[in-house]
Amino acid sequence: MLGIKLICVGKIKEKFYTDAVNEYAKRLSAYCKLECVELAETRLSDNPSDKEITSALDKEAADIERAIPAGAYVVALCVGEKQLKSEELAEKINSLALAGKAKICFIIGGSFGMAESVKRRADMRLGMSEMTFPHHLARVMLAEQIYRSFKIIEGSRYHK
Repeated sequence: MLGIKLICVGKIKEKFYTDAVNEYAKRLSAYCKLECVELAETRLSDNPSDKEITSALDKEAADIERAIPAGAYVVALCVGEKQLKSEELAEKINSLALAGKAKICFIIGGSFGMAESVKRRADMRLGMSEMTFPHHLARVMLAEQIYRSFKIIEGSRYHK
């Protein structure tokens, strides 16, 4: 069974976000093994300098790199990158599975994004929207889109 791992910087505190992610994880259990890993977001001062931000992103990058499974296809969710339609994401997931990829890993950075080293490590950079969303909501949206992808692949009416 295909494994999908979400690596997320920052911990969800709000129960409604956790409940939503858990609901999609339950739905996805019929299609893949979903794993969600929360990494600690580095605390910064109220008005951090560029140097502080870079240092924090580098620390988080080291944690992210350790969490990426060997051989995984890595997708970094990045602001300003190419966006896909739901059908295109479904096609990508399906083609990776058919090509024998056992693990797909999606990375969601924290409040200040993610280090360039993580973006360079990724096999694909994916934008979610031109609008800004809290990274906790992005996790719910990504889980829903992964579920939608599997429903598209199976030809279900869910997508309509």
